[in-house]
Amino acid sequence: MKLKSKIHLFSTLLMLLILIITNVGIYLIYSQNTYETELQQLRAESEILVHALSQMTESTNPATILRAYSPANGAVRIVNTLGEIEVEVNTTDRVDAVKVQEVTAETQEVNTINGSKMLTLSIPIIDSSGAISQLQVIQVLTDVERNLNELMLILISITLVGTIPILISSIVLGKLVTQPIQKLILTMKYIQNSGSYEQIKTSDHRKDELAQLEHTFNDTMILLERNYKKQEQFVSDASHELKTPLTVIESYASLVNRRGISDPKIIQEATQAILQESVRMRDMIEQMLQLARYDEELVINRQATDLLEVIEQTVRSMKQAYHREFNLIVDPNFETLIYKTDEQKLKQLLFIFLDNARKYSEEEVDLHITETPNFIKIAITDKGIGIPSEAIPHVFDRFYRVDEARNRKTGGTGLGLSLAKEIAKGLNINLNIISVLNVGTTITLELEKK
Repeated sequence: MKLKSKIHLFSTLLMLLILIITNVGIYLIYSQNTYETELQQLRAESEILVHALSQMTESTNPATILRAYSPANGAVRIVNTLGEIEVEVNTTDRVDAVKVQEVTAETQEVNTINGSKMLTLSIPIIDSSGAISQLQVIQVLTDVERNLNELMLILISITLVGTIPILISSIVLGKLVTQPIQKLILTMKYIQNSGSYEQIKTSDHRKDELAQLEHTFNDTMILLERNYKKQEQFVSDASHELKTPLTVIESYASLVNRRGISDPKIIQEATQAILQESVRMRDMIEQMLQLARYDEELVINRQATDLLEVIEQTVRSMKQAYHREFNLIVDPNFETLIYKTDEQKLKQLLFIFLDNARKYSEEEVDLHITETPNFIKIAITDKGIGIPSEAIPHVFDRFYRVDEARNRKTGGTGLGLSLAKEIAKGLNINLNIISVLNVGTTITLELEKK
């Protein structure tokens, strides 16, 4: 059964059930109150009759008194202790079927006799001779029955008429609920068949959960399309980048195979080229794997760290590895020594920027540490070839190269700054680049204070 049919069926049945229960409750309450009202009225009249009977003398005819207080549609009886009717006054013969019962206390009951509802009130009395008799007052509830039947017809009519708006409302409700879902299903089927990332047309004035579902679906499609394009571009760029070193290796291997077995110069040249491209390809693959892991989840292990000691260790390692001058300049006003961060990832971030500064600058590299009320700033400055202004917005893109020739010369993969961007994002570090061609580049890491 479709969702729309389920909504039609269950909402209609539920509303009808509520309407029926309500109408039955109204009928029962009204009938109970009506019977109670009739009983109170009959009891009041009976008390007056009992008082009149207690005042009569031996010469008084009880029938005269009973006739004066007899119900308009019923009967009044006096029954002796033997269950015999001594006096009876009735205005309808329908009460003849009411049985006489011995009572020692006041009783009342509503019975259906010969298709008629009758209210019977029995009260013990003491007659003029001192014997205990029974006063039985019977009221035929013809008017009450008629009113209750009219009420029942009205409530049944209301139920039947109320079914129409209930059906209409269930149809409208089913349409409101299932229309966005149907749009979602059709769109997903279209996406399956076409392979595109189609979005659902939404309306801005709707703010309900179904509208949120549509907006969430569209946001998901945008995210999937963006990620797919990134993945597609990444695979394309990776294939292109790996193709070049493989081509170089293949070319030199062919050259050695054809001509270089007896030529030491060719063997040396080919060996160096193959080694260089192999190292470059290994670094590229490692960085690609790191980026892939960071795309899934970058785990940050923040601990209280001596920030200045971490920076000094990184600078000493760079000096020892590359035999270059890396000048660490600490501002005299710098006070924050303990900073909560991931020490290993911060070192990796510094290594990437210091290594880039080393590659593209023949002179010394300065690393300047300053502090503001909100940030700790680490500025890495080189006096190298610089970056064109139009290239600065793209330097963090994967495989982006400012100059293909210089990257080949330095062995760059085009992934280092992309990796640095992901690490900085995980550490909540802002990156700013200022560069002037043939003057140098300054990359500033802003560590937010907490």
